[in-house]
Amino acid sequence: MKIAKFLLAAALMVSGMTASAQETERIEFNPHWFVQIQGGAQYTLGEAKFSKMISPNAQLALGYQFSPVWAVRLAANAWQSKGGFGYGPSKDETYKWNYVAPGLDVKFNLINAIAGYNPNRKFGLNLIAGGAANIAWKNDDAKKYANVYNMSKLWDGTQIFPVGRFGFDIDYALSSRVSLNLEGMANVTTDKLNSKTKKEKKNADWYFNALLGLKIALGKTQNVIPVPAPVVVVEEPTPAPVVKPQPKPQPPIVKPAPEMQTEIFYAIRETVITDGERGKFNNLVNFLKANPETKVVVTSYADAGTGNPRINMKYSQERADNVAKELVDAGIDASRITLSAKGDTVQPYSENDKNRVSICVAK
Repeated sequence: MKIAKFLLAAALMVSGMTASAQETERIEFNPHWFVQIQGGAQYTLGEAKFSKMISPNAQLALGYQFSPVWAVRLAANAWQSKGGFGYGPSKDETYKWNYVAPGLDVKFNLINAIAGYNPNRKFGLNLIAGGAANIAWKNDDAKKYANVYNMSKLWDGTQIFPVGRFGFDIDYALSSRVSLNLEGMANVTTDKLNSKTKKEKKNADWYFNALLGLKIALGKTQNVIPVPAPVVVVEEPTPAPVVKPQPKPQPPIVKPAPEMQTEIFYAIRETVITDGERGKFNNLVNFLKANPETKVVVTSYADAGTGNPRINMKYSQERADNVAKELVDAGIDASRITLSAKGDTVQPYSENDKNRVSICVAK
C-alpha cells in the first residue's frame, strides 16, 4: 500500500497538472486502439529457492482505450512455468512446463480518475483486473518425481486451467503515441497447475509476472480544438457637438464648462478599484455630483508587457465596467457615463505598469 501511494504521488508531481490561462487551443482525448509488446520474468510460487523458480516470460496485447480512465485488452501471456521442492531428496530441484494464457483484462487509469485528463502528463498508473485460460503442455519434467513425491495432481498432455489475475502497470510517455510500459501481475489458478498438493492440503497455485516493454497507440490519442478569440465590440465615445457661435457684434463671454481628469491605476490582473485609488474615485464622484450637467468618459487599458491581446482586452473591458458600476452605485445616472476598452492596442504611458489604468475625463 505504501508503494502504491508513493507511485501515485510521484506521478502526480511529475505530470504537471497546470494549464495556461491564455490558451488559444484545447486538446481533447481521442479513443484509440493500442498494442503492448513486453518481455520479462515469471516467479512461480513453490517450495524451492526463489532464484530457482524464475522463468522467462513474454506478453502480447491488443486493447482499446475508451476514455482517459477506462480501457480493455486481449492479452496473451506465455513461455514457461516451474515447480519445485523445498524438502526431501530433491530439495531445491525444479521441473518446468510450457504454457500460453490468453485472457481479457480491464484497465483503470487511477491518475486520470483523480486529477483529470492532461495531454502533457508523462506518467500513467493503471490498475488491472481480468481473467484468462492457462493452456499448459509438455509436463514431462514432473513425471520424473512421481515415484519420489506424492504428485497427486500430476497431469499429462495439454491441460487448461482457469486463471484470475490482477495487478498494475506504469506508463511513461515517450511521445503522444508511444510509451514505456512496466507491468506487474499476480495470477491465481487451481491447485493442479504444479501437479502436486503441499502436504495434502488444497491450496490455490500462484505465479507472478514482471514485464517491461512498449505500448503503442494505433491512431491519434488527442484532438486539437482551436479556441477562437472572443469578438469584443468597443464602443467609441460620442463626439461632443460643435456649437456654432451666434453672429453678434459683441458675443457674450461664455464661461468654460468645468472639466476633471482622473487616472485610476490597477495591479496586474486586477479589475477592482483598490483602497489606494479610492480617494481619486471619490473626488470624481463629488465633481460629477457638483456639476450635474457634466458627463464622464471612462477609457480603460491593459499593459502590453504581459498577457496577450485577447486577455488584455478582457481586463480593460472589466476595468471600465467596474468604474461604471461603482459610479452608478454612488448615485451617478448611467446616461452620463460612456465606456471604452482599448486593451493593449493603445499605451498612454511610456512606463509599462502605468498602462493598467482607467482614465476618466469628466466635462
